[in-house]
Amino acid sequence: MADEMMNIREMCDAFDVTPRTLRFYEAKELLFPVREGQKRLFTKRDRARLKLILRGKRFGFSLEEIRQLLDLYDMGDQQHTQLVKTYEVAEDRLASMISQRDELNEAIEELKEQLEWGAKMIAASKDKHHAAE
Repeated sequence: MADEMMNIREMCDAFDVTPRTLRFYEAKELLFPVREGQKRLFTKRDRARLKLILRGKRFGFSLEEIRQLLDLYDMGDQQHTQLVKTYEVAEDRLASMISQRDELNEAIEELKEQLEWGAKMIAASKDKHHAAE
């Protein structure tokens, strides 16, 4: 991506998002495109922020968490505060994802057992039905 500004179509193509998504993030004050009449022009900073927004969403961060992390960029401490807070939020999110995965794995195993039981019941019922004929 070049250093020059990108219009909404170029942003959509570059990040595989819709114009509606970009307008939504702008309305939520996560992106700050330059306005020229009806045109939105996105800066290098907007592109970096969008990349982080999309990554955060992929990892399950809320928009509010993402906003708070992005807002820490301008603290004037070479992003140390932002990095530390991002690391903490990511650790919490990872723990939550692992817990969800473990619960899902347990539910999958239980469902497999129920399906095995159901298959046996269907087979037994089928055998009884055929024997009665």
